[in-house]
Amino acid sequence: QVQLVESGGGLVQVGGSLRLSCVASGRVFSINAMGWYRQAPGNQRELVAISTSSGTINYADSVKGRFTISRDNAKNTVNLQMNSLKREDTAVYYCNGGIRQYNGGPYYNYWGQGTQVTVSE
Repeated sequence: QVQLVESGGGLVQVGGSLRLSCVASGRVFSINAMGWYRQAPGNQRELVAISTSSGTINYADSVKGRFTISRDNAKNTVNLQMNSLKREDTAVYYCNGGIRQYNGGPYYNYWGQGTQVTVSE
């Protein structure tokens, strides 16, 4: 089995910073893309940042210049450093990864359970 476990969410004031971490555990042979999504109440889940196995990184326009995604392939982890947080960043943040469990096998999409980020005045 494969699990993605997030940590690092919480309550922070406008302008503050938080760092989210996600680790993939279980039967993980390789990971292609790994990233972060978020969902605010009443909204659809949206991409925040994603890092591919080839090193390509993409950010949502709303977080460019404020958020930084980093990845440690040896540890199957992905982090999201969030600076200059705004109220509109308030959401549940989900880790996502395309994971293959054995050599030559298919990649399946996995999600973490989500971690709440609340930005207050």
